[in-house]
Amino acid sequence: MSTLFTKIIQGEIPCAKLYEDDRFFAFLDIRPIHTGHALLIPKREIDYLFDLPDDLLRDLLATARPIARALEKHVPCKKIGLMVAGLEVPHCHLHLVPIDDVGDLNFAKASPAEPESLEALAEKVRKTLQMDA
Repeated sequence: MSTLFTKIIQGEIPCAKLYEDDRFFAFLDIRPIHTGHALLIPKREIDYLFDLPDDLLRDLLATARPIARALEKHVPCKKIGLMVAGLEVPHCHLHLVPIDDVGDLNFAKASPAEPESLEALAEKVRKTLQMDA
């Protein structure tokens, strides 16, 4: 059975897409901890981060870097925090979260975002990623 994330990749569930290539997909979280909270996922349905093949694990982090840099250009923050909880959806995913303090990486702070605001930010980030490519 396809995971929620696979359905997003396949376009069955709408999202504010930030990035896509042949192996990875990134989009804004609809219940962000902070504005700009993004998810980066491999397209392969592998549940646990440490079950990823070595090349996919390595390239997941390398793919996260330009996305994080693009987010920093459009969301005021000190850094982009990285979190792997891996319990919400059985599909490996990295949380890229704009933060000012370590306490900002807290799912209790998550709340629904307006689809229009997600898409507006996603458009800015996509343009930045295209310029930096």
